[in-house]
Amino acid sequence: METTNFILFSDCIPVKGVNRSVICDTKNNHYYFIPNSLFDILEKYNGKTISNIKKDFNNEYVEIIDEYFDFLIKNKLIFFNSNPKYFPKIALQWNSPSKITNAIIDFDSINHDFKALLPQFEFLKCSYIQLRFYKKKHLDVLNEIIRHINDYKSRIVSIDFILPYDANFTIDDLKLLVTENSRIHSIILYNAPEDKSYASVFQNMGYLLQVKRNILNEKHCGIINTEYFYSNINLLSESQNHNTCLNRKISIDKEGNIKNCPSMTQSFGNIKDTTLEIALQHPDFKRYWNITKDQIEVCKDCEFRHICTDCRAYTERTHFNKNIDVSKPLKCGYNPYTNEWEEWSNNPLKKEAIAYYEMEKLTI
Repeated sequence: METTNFILFSDCIPVKGVNRSVICDTKNNHYYFIPNSLFDILEKYNGKTISNIKKDFNNEYVEIIDEYFDFLIKNKLIFFNSNPKYFPKIALQWNSPSKITNAIIDFDSINHDFKALLPQFEFLKCSYIQLRFYKKKHLDVLNEIIRHINDYKSRIVSIDFILPYDANFTIDDLKLLVTENSRIHSIILYNAPEDKSYASVFQNMGYLLQVKRNILNEKHCGIINTEYFYSNINLLSESQNHNTCLNRKISIDKEGNIKNCPSMTQSFGNIKDTTLEIALQHPDFKRYWNITKDQIEVCKDCEFRHICTDCRAYTERTHFNKNIDVSKPLKCGYNPYTNEWEEWSNNPLKKEAIAYYEMEKLTI
């Protein structure tokens, strides 16, 4: 194999961090840690032979190079072919015909008229919605929402429900709901007696999850951790030129205010008297759509930056560029300079931002 050209699979994409790199296996939604020296080899020698590499290194570091390629072969990240020109890199381009691709709607004491909102989502060609409830709801409410979507023959293909745990319905009730409605991507129950996850009912759809963590309001949003990393080609491509949280997103908070995200302060009208399309035309609505992780302080040095979703609602408030907040997300406890995770709320450097957002009670 040393004299045959090695080729990194096109859906396996390396991302370099300040201290280490990752290879994002976008086909299998997995990532592998690699040293930066291997990243450099893959960037420079992809399509060459292992013999070429060893020759350029004057046959030094032979054992290390062999170890690198044993790892790549074992994890099926490369293959060998004498015609590498027939295997170009995948084009990391992202686009969508939709004016809005995803939406969040928060429900509390006000019950938004979801049926009335459906034509607006359809006009914007929105396909993914997340519904968050801060008060207990009977399953009939979920069934009614799904019935409206089905009756309207909506283009919505993925629905996430986040709602409080309720002993009045069982996991079997939820499994039946999911089984009968293939549009449901996940149902997450918070403030549950234990953390527990269940196998998806369909392939990559129909997840059931219960968590002990309580969610009182929108301030619980914006947490960054490995549970929310997605090594897929859609997110990785979008992240090259767009914000991985706010791009093509629209939200309705619990009061009916139209925002980029329910956690953000700026409102672009209220659904009582403003359509989503009119709100979208506001000159400030898209201001964060194209702020990439490569532009955000600390994140730009992180090996996870293209598989991580961002947060512009809650940041460390340390860096601004022409009134655009390019600070690291407040609720990220990862340090790419040490490759260590810590509880974000314990970091003394974040105390000022925590106080600014009035999150002291959330960090106790």
